[in-house]
Amino acid sequence: MNDTHLFARSATLPLQDGDLLAAIDLGSNSFHMVVSRYVLGQLRTVDRLREMVRLAEGLDAKRGLTAEVRQRALDCLARFGQRLRDIPPQRVRAIATNTVRQLAQPDAFLMPAEAALGHAIEVVSGREEARLVYLGVAHAQPPRPEQLRLVIDIGGGSTECIIGSGFEPLERESLQAGCVASTRRFFADGKLTRRRWAEALTEVTAEFQQFAGVYRHLGWDEAIGSSGTNKAIGGICATLKLTKGAVTAEALPQVRERLLSAGRIDRINLPGLSDERRPIIAGGVLVLEAAFAALELHRMVVSKAALREGVLYDMLGRGSGADPRDASVQALMLRYGIDTGQASQVEATALRLFDRVAQDWQLQPDDRLLLTWAARLHELGMAIAHSQYQVHGAYVLEHSDIAGFSQTEQRMLAALVRTHRRRVPRSAFDALPDRLLASARRTAALLRLAVVLHRSHEPDAPPSLQLVAHGDRLALALPARWLDARPLLRSDLETEMQEMAGLGMRLQVTEIES
Repeated sequence: MNDTHLFARSATLPLQDGDLLAAIDLGSNSFHMVVSRYVLGQLRTVDRLREMVRLAEGLDAKRGLTAEVRQRALDCLARFGQRLRDIPPQRVRAIATNTVRQLAQPDAFLMPAEAALGHAIEVVSGREEARLVYLGVAHAQPPRPEQLRLVIDIGGGSTECIIGSGFEPLERESLQAGCVASTRRFFADGKLTRRRWAEALTEVTAEFQQFAGVYRHLGWDEAIGSSGTNKAIGGICATLKLTKGAVTAEALPQVRERLLSAGRIDRINLPGLSDERRPIIAGGVLVLEAAFAALELHRMVVSKAALREGVLYDMLGRGSGADPRDASVQALMLRYGIDTGQASQVEATALRLFDRVAQDWQLQPDDRLLLTWAARLHELGMAIAHSQYQVHGAYVLEHSDIAGFSQTEQRMLAALVRTHRRRVPRSAFDALPDRLLASARRTAALLRLAVVLHRSHEPDAPPSLQLVAHGDRLALALPARWLDARPLLRSDLETEMQEMAGLGMRLQVTEIES
């Protein structure tokens, strides 16, 4: 499988009846895969796979993965990959969450992981993870009009808390507290004591308190728990006949007392608790008790949906023309007062150039999308300062929470904006995986040319525009008379022929008779 195939995933093609879609969730506790068929505008699940990998268990002091856990993850992904062989790459999305976010060198895991799976893996931020979780829960349990919902998702390494209305999240938070991570953090030796539990509860509750006031002020009509930990605790409450499957403020302390009475994690014997979840349930109950305390919860129902379902519905939106990334880019343009006329001109010319060389350069629909968004956002940094505005814009794009975008996509956007003018720094593409370097440099070259051609903010593009690519060489031909009338542009193009070397490119500019 080549690198181009691996990246051909997010530019989802229009969906047809019968198409299969697959979402893979590389959680810190379990890896999940769900395959659905698109039928009459709806998704019908046709297959599910789940394996308890416990990726967070392998995170060592240097933020690397132990060999045993790493191999466990790769073996699981290879099995998932076998199921995905007949599904087009544009219909598959694999999402990595908290533990991969924490790795000191994520590519050391992601490269073999992508090879094992046969598809690209997107690392998403905690707030993007929260958006996808909410999307999955909202579709699984359609909300009533104007109803506010609180969704709590306790994963292996982190916990996401979201308040939303309809299908839109209003508030999103992600905490570094999950069932695996909290069990390792507070009960590493396996002992469960009341004193240790009280101290741990104080620490975790304090983390929820950072946003609890804002959430309580906004309020909600219903609280919903998602993912395996909440389902397990709800199941325990039901088996103990404390509730009918929900988690309540009265039932949760009773579950905690049953845990503490065991004295040790390996002696826990809770009715309805599976053997595979026993080693990590203490951390999950601890986190949920802290959430109940900080948010003053009384009752939480449990949803069968989680992040993986959210990813599927996100793909459904992309395939139907409702890509959330377009809305995010539009919001950034408004927030930073971007000149929409200039952005539109640069975008149109950049895409004209792209279409002329895409086949020779083996550029993909994803590359075209990212070039589109980079063209719209290339002047974002001007809202901060004109001097070095490309640096300011790149920083904002890399470090903001932008709904719909993976961390890699944000870094790609940042790299394109950083390199669209002036000298190209050697470190400009260091944050990108090797498989994206060639397309990133080539897409950056096209954006640079489009920006140069519209530096004077003229309303019209060149009447004739020819571009040919031969390897890393570009030949640009412009009408001689049109160019004669633009001495500044001629000078800029001469400079650009030197600056392109920073992208590993050679640019030749010729004049043709108009």
